Amino acid sequence: MRKHIVLITSVALALTAGALIGFYWSGERQGRAPAAAAPMHRAGPFQIAARVAPATPVVGENTVLIELADLGGAPVTGAQIRAVATMPAMGAMPEMRAPATVTESRPGHYEGPFTLRMDGSWPLTLEISKEGVGEATLRFELATRRPGLRLSSDASLAAEAGESELSPAGTITLDARRRQAIGVTIAEVLRAPLQRRVRAVGRVTYDETRVSDVTLRFDAWIGELVANYVGAAVQQGETLFTAYGPELLAAQQEYLEARRRAATGPLVAAARKRLELWNVPAAQIDALERRGTALDYVPIAAPRSGTVVSKNIVEGTAHRAGATLLRIADLSRVWIEAEVYEADLSLVTPGMLATISFPYLRDVEIEGVVDYVYPYLDEQSRTARVRVVLDNPDGLLKPEMYAEVALDAELGERLVVPVESVIFAGARRVVFEDLGNGRLAPRVIRTGFRAGELIEVVEGLEAGARVVASGTFLVASESRLQSGLEQW
Repeated sequence: MRKHIVLITSVALALTAGALIGFYWSGERQGRAPAAAAPMHRAGPFQIAARVAPATPVVGENTVLIELADLGGAPVTGAQIRAVATMPAMGAMPEMRAPATVTESRPGHYEGPFTLRMDGSWPLTLEISKEGVGEATLRFELATRRPGLRLSSDASLAAEAGESELSPAGTITLDARRRQAIGVTIAEVLRAPLQRRVRAVGRVTYDETRVSDVTLRFDAWIGELVANYVGAAVQQGETLFTAYGPELLAAQQEYLEARRRAATGPLVAAARKRLELWNVPAAQIDALERRGTALDYVPIAAPRSGTVVSKNIVEGTAHRAGATLLRIADLSRVWIEAEVYEADLSLVTPGMLATISFPYLRDVEIEGVVDYVYPYLDEQSRTARVRVVLDNPDGLLKPEMYAEVALDAELGERLVVPVESVIFAGARRVVFEDLGNGRLAPRVIRTGFRAGELIEVVEGLEAGARVVASGTFLVASESRLQSGLEQW
């Protein structure tokens, strides 16, 4: 009896030793040492355990080992598993990927080799699916020179809660101490009245409805020049200068001759009409009748009150009919013409409030309203002109002065977040939403108008969501380091 027990014991020891030798040989043959069992994680309809060999990943060839079971613990066979380790893009270096070709080695056990090309962090993503059962995704933190795989924080929370949908790629978890250390604050996405201030550069110019040019309807020589300098103030009806014209002299004499022949009648009416067509005022014609003699030099009166802003004559010069001799502008009211960029033009409407300041008058700020928006753009600058009308009774505002115009556009109630919440990544706009339990997930949004410290959210967030309001770039850096799939 004792011989049989000794024999059985010897055989058992031999078989055990052989199994151990075979196991270690198999591990050495595949380039890895045996490792402790990896913990199981729940994701969707599966339980998953994963580890790598070597246990500490190296530059070169590595192997991912996966155990897959259903929620009851039974092995899952025939599953499709996609595994890829990704080093995120950094600076000028593009993203690098290390895919693994995963095959089933025995029921519920899968493995696949992958090659890491350089030292660093290579987050590993597993995408698992089986027809008729479902799908799941897990992400692990993997890095050369650091032992083992660690389930990323967002995936860990989802697995512990039994969720079938995991947090978005790039989600990170920061505890309260870590948030305080990097200065993270949270703001609520809310609806608020939005006012956009459009700034434009303009200049003071004449009110074109209050400008008159002084011309003659006959060839003439200038006699006495009363308004003899630019800037002279004149009143309507005052004499600006006197002018001699042979045709006008002849017209005066014809009128007097007609009056001598008949006090009234067609000839007198025709002669008077001719003087009126030469732009001789009725008062001067009546004076001609009383005087009975023609004037060689006829006084030319101011058509309006204002300031002489242009002068093209001197005494004794000759001028052709139709030439502009003087320009008179009423400066008691002026225009401000401002240049608004094409992108802001949709915000500008007649009647909106405008605040105007002047570099020359540092303490002067005048409020007005937009009177007119010109219906065309400047081809070179791609700007449109807008006009603001201002009273100028004291002549403080002078034509060609520069002006700074601020236009306040009321946009109504809009969905907004702080500008500091948004990361501008090329054409993309990204914020980090607070999902609770310390999780911060990147969200791609579409933004609209910006007003001061707020920016409109057109798409990607709902009212009541909570987003990172400060420390955003540090959060983004952490997310990019951990995210191997989605690079924003």
